[in-house]
Amino acid sequence: MAPGEKIKAKIKKNLPVRGPQAPTIKELMRWYCLNTNTHGCRRIVVSRGRLRRLLWILFTLTAVALIFWQCALLVASFYTVSVSIKVHFQKLDFPAVTICNINPYKYSVVRDLLADLEQETRVALKTLYGFPENTSRKRREAESWNSAWEGTRPKFLKLVPLMAFSQDETGEVRDFLTGRKRKFSGRIIHKASDAMDVHTSKEVVGFQLCSNDTSHCALYTFSSGVNAIQEWYKLHYMNIMAQVPLEKKINMSYSAEELLVTCLFDGVSCDARNFTLFHHPMYGNCYTFNNRENETILSTSMGGSEYGLQVILYINEEEYNPFLVSSSGAKVIVHRQDEYPFIEDVGTEIEPAMATSIGMHLTESFKLSEPYSQCTEDGSDVPISNIYSAAYSLQICLHSCFQTKMVEKCGCAQYNQPLPPAANYCNYQQHPNWMYCYYELHQAFVREELGCQAVCREACSFKEWTLTTSLAQWPSVVSEKWLLPILTWDQGQQIKKKLNKTDLAKLLIFYKDLNQRSIMESPANSIEMLLSNFGGQLGLWMSCSVVCVIEIIEVFFIDFFSIIARRQWQKAKEWWARRHAPPGPQGQDNPGLDIDDDPPTFTSALRLPPAPGTQVPGTPPPRYNTLRLERAFSSQLTDTQVPPES
Repeated sequence: MAPGEKIKAKIKKNLPVRGPQAPTIKELMRWYCLNTNTHGCRRIVVSRGRLRRLLWILFTLTAVALIFWQCALLVASFYTVSVSIKVHFQKLDFPAVTICNINPYKYSVVRDLLADLEQETRVALKTLYGFPENTSRKRREAESWNSAWEGTRPKFLKLVPLMAFSQDETGEVRDFLTGRKRKFSGRIIHKASDAMDVHTSKEVVGFQLCSNDTSHCALYTFSSGVNAIQEWYKLHYMNIMAQVPLEKKINMSYSAEELLVTCLFDGVSCDARNFTLFHHPMYGNCYTFNNRENETILSTSMGGSEYGLQVILYINEEEYNPFLVSSSGAKVIVHRQDEYPFIEDVGTEIEPAMATSIGMHLTESFKLSEPYSQCTEDGSDVPISNIYSAAYSLQICLHSCFQTKMVEKCGCAQYNQPLPPAANYCNYQQHPNWMYCYYELHQAFVREELGCQAVCREACSFKEWTLTTSLAQWPSVVSEKWLLPILTWDQGQQIKKKLNKTDLAKLLIFYKDLNQRSIMESPANSIEMLLSNFGGQLGLWMSCSVVCVIEIIEVFFIDFFSIIARRQWQKAKEWWARRHAPPGPQGQDNPGLDIDDDPPTFTSALRLPPAPGTQVPGTPPPRYNTLRLERAFSSQLTDTQVPPES
């Protein structure tokens, strides 16, 4: 190649390449990668090392693939104009239904256990209100109170004395047992609402409770004598029944064949075998339908009263305890299969001689746990042991907490709730004054002084059935003439009497529709949304992307620390070399140089002082013949030739 062609090629090689001027596709791609704003492509070219270059190739290709995929989805969604309609019919699981008679035990069977309590209750009613004789009030007050107890030895009134006092006479009460007035210096607690003035009468009835050492006593009064007598009777009733074995109590209550006269579910006949026994301390034998027996849960495919549960219940009002319950009928509660039925708290009462229709609507709620709320998934993180054989709920936690505190403070457990491990129910023989402790603890629980409300938390997921109840007279006057004889004939072996309409109650439980409402919480700010907001801000103000962020990390973190580490390593090597270097001859320092300065350059070398004893040569005059222009090239370059004039 001629010298001119070599210089021309060298000049073109050193000139910056601009797009189409690149001689090859490789040079074009190199120019693009060095000058583009697409950070990944630039890093592929400028990165040193095969590993880094390979990683940047993978990052860039992955980003390009994601871009094409998302763009394809967006375009397909944009041009989709078809409409699809999905109609989905589903079966809803039927909830568990627990039914209890309001009267827990047959009065004819349990009457012997409650004979003494019933006798003292009747005497107290006769003394206070003239029951059952219709005696005037003035005549009752004139009679001696002791005459009412002649021939008897009151036991329950001695343990928990019934008292009456006038609001005008402060500090004096009248004892039912002795009939005498005496001073009372303890606390008087009114078991009535503070928002209403219910003490319209001058005389108030209550009962006295004392601690174990009888140093602290309290008089619990009620707005009505009916409430006072019932509460007093209930306390002694729980004490008596707490000492009866469970098997005996089950035999004293109603069997499934006695309680359930007819049964129909989803148009198919059912009977007592489809119900599971559940014994409640205050309601006796209760029976649960669809309690996941044989690991199967029944479901319904249609809404309406014809596709739910229909039962006819035998109330048997003649066997009711007159002092324990003042109403007749049954109680029903709808709940999950793994949930404990709190029939005494949220049960719905069923009236005899009526048809009660209960329409259900299911609502399922899902809440987010921490840090969004204080709910719990299964109660394992709540420091309260679950004494119920059921899934966790807020109500179970509160009852378990109170029962645990009851065992700790009073030494025994309350009869209404299950027993904690290694505990016994309260009774007079082992704990004579447990009722005072119970009432004091219950007041502290209501005032939230026990800490149960602060510890117990709501469950994160739960099902709730909204109930709509309607009533109708059943059976009608026309149909009872044939319906009651047939039911009497059907139940001839279980019921030994002719049925009347007040002994029966009809219950219908069904879904109003199959629409299930789900309430689900979702975080307002998720990780995806946070990254999207960051990406939007970085792209809007700095034209930055994920690849750019990776590039920044590589340059300002990996390379930055690599340079620092390399410098420190170089300094360490130099220090080590100076420390182990052999000592050499020392030369004479030049006063024109500073020890701390860098090695001399050409300019600084000119400022050095001349060596002693030497002459500085003078500068010869220039040769003017060297200033003449001569050809630098042997031949004229083709692209610099001037065309001849024509």
